[in-house]
Amino acid sequence: MKKQLLFTFIFLMFVSVAAMAQDYASFKWDKTTHEFGNIAQNKPVSATFTFTNNSKVPMIISNARGSCGCTGVKFPTEPIAPGETGEISATFNAAAVGAFHKTITVTANVIEGAAVLNIKGTVQSEGGGN
Repeated sequence: MKKQLLFTFIFLMFVSVAAMAQDYASFKWDKTTHEFGNIAQNKPVSATFTFTNNSKVPMIISNARGSCGCTGVKFPTEPIAPGETGEISATFNAAAVGAFHKTITVTANVIEGAAVLNIKGTVQSEGGGN
């Protein structure tokens, strides 16, 4: 009797987890890192990250933000249907000279809760050198 109850409990847990997983969307990114290389100081540069909703439920992006105020982010506010694509656009305006690595956190109805995108490069002074 105890074995049957244990088996039933395990089976119900498995079914519950499988059912919950179906309620989440899934990102499939073309890339998660953009390397700008050398960029000019105080001259904004932009990167676009394209994704596909690789699930059977609509994807809802609730927020996307940069790791600092120097990174502006645009993201779709309408649900992304299964199999459809969307874009996250990040614009970086560097005031400080030198290497940089910034992140963009995209919060959505994915099982992980969020995805992290990266932008990197080196800011050169307005005169052209470091």
